[in-house]
Amino acid sequence: MAFMVKTMVGGQLKNLTGSLGGGEDKGDGDKSAAEAQGMSREEYEEYQKQLVEEKMERDAQFTQRKAERATLRSHFRDKYRLPKNETDESQIQMAGGDVELPRELAKMIEEDTEEEEERSSVLGQLASLPGLDLGSLKDKAQATLGDLKQSAEKCHIM
Repeated sequence: MAFMVKTMVGGQLKNLTGSLGGGEDKGDGDKSAAEAQGMSREEYEEYQKQLVEEKMERDAQFTQRKAERATLRSHFRDKYRLPKNETDESQIQMAGGDVELPRELAKMIEEDTEEEEERSSVLGQLASLPGLDLGSLKDKAQATLGDLKQSAEKCHIM
């Protein structure tokens, strides 16, 4: 019971003393925050502005990184003909729409593309066969070509 009375009366007393003090308490509260940091009011305001600017820069960099990752994922989805993801597209749009991949990632994608092109070619398929020596095959092909040239020179019709 005492707790209930204290809660009800205590709140009323705080309101009463707060209104008697006027607006001075609010000004002291701001000064005390600046004084607690050991700086003047102007320095404290400048410090707060810097904190806000740094947070905005971090958020912008984070959004840019998310957009770069989304661009990479969408690139691979296009490459492998997978369904598109709307969240990736929205992340790219949030970053301004025109997002370029970082150099390292672009280089990695280029290397992967070159490797896949090599594997998809006829020589790449032959190279992947076990027990096949491309060097000896090349030598045989050149020897055969040389024999054909010699036989073509001997031929009187041509």
